[in-house]
Amino acid sequence: MTASNERILVRGAGDLATGVISRLHHAGLEVGATELEHPLTVRRTVAFSTAMYEGSIEVERVTARRVDGEESWSTALERREIPIVGCAGVPSWLEGSAIVVDARLGKRNIDTSADDGQFVIALGPGFVAGEDCHAVIETQRGHRLGRIIARGSAQPDTDTPGIVQGRGRERVIRAPGDGHVDWVSEIGAHVATGALLGSIGADQIRAPFDGVVRGLIHRSCRVRSGMKIGDIDPRPDTSACDEISDKALAIGGAVLTAMMGFLAERQADEMSDVRPVLTGTP
Repeated sequence: MTASNERILVRGAGDLATGVISRLHHAGLEVGATELEHPLTVRRTVAFSTAMYEGSIEVERVTARRVDGEESWSTALERREIPIVGCAGVPSWLEGSAIVVDARLGKRNIDTSADDGQFVIALGPGFVAGEDCHAVIETQRGHRLGRIIARGSAQPDTDTPGIVQGRGRERVIRAPGDGHVDWVSEIGAHVATGALLGSIGADQIRAPFDGVVRGLIHRSCRVRSGMKIGDIDPRPDTSACDEISDKALAIGGAVLTAMMGFLAERQADEMSDVRPVLTGTP
């Protein structure tokens, strides 16, 4: 099998997409990603999308680097880095990639088609396996997390994060208004109930309970009222701020499994087409 020679494109490089990219990278595969010029990622310390702002980022000993074209993309891969290019669509030099993963978590199909690659995988709700992609990966926590769906869709979006020490919906910090966030706190900080985290204009943003700031949207992003802009973890351990989550790794493992299954089937089909060469006289 020549999986290491396949062109693999992941659309999106947020924290869940980073789990996917990391799994593929550690399996010895060459993989890169596209991102928005101003990613809306909240868990920025564990997301390769942060390279769009800082030029590069290291997550669990893997470096992602912002690139601007095919040459720099290839150079990053040669260095065993993850190239990240700012592009809402698919760059011309990546069209027809063997494997395409839509990891943008838009909760809807933005523009993905089963024709985007030989094998197209999509994460979460909004996709129908067998119609607009070849496989869907379940992203909702629970016993179905990481399931590979060959026909049908993932579970509908609940818009509610997983429960951690009794905290669920209140873990998410949402914008009190439109504009740019001026943070006074930072990711990894311990905060007390009511502590000032930042503001949008005259609207203050305060911690809903004691915990650790696990994520904050980049201050250059213009946000809308009600939009997710932060994440508070009630657990005092700050290691989660620097480590890819269990959920992201589970999803990444599912993508790797689905991808290797496709490559194995393709190889079997190719082998079945080979005809033996007969020698000697009839």
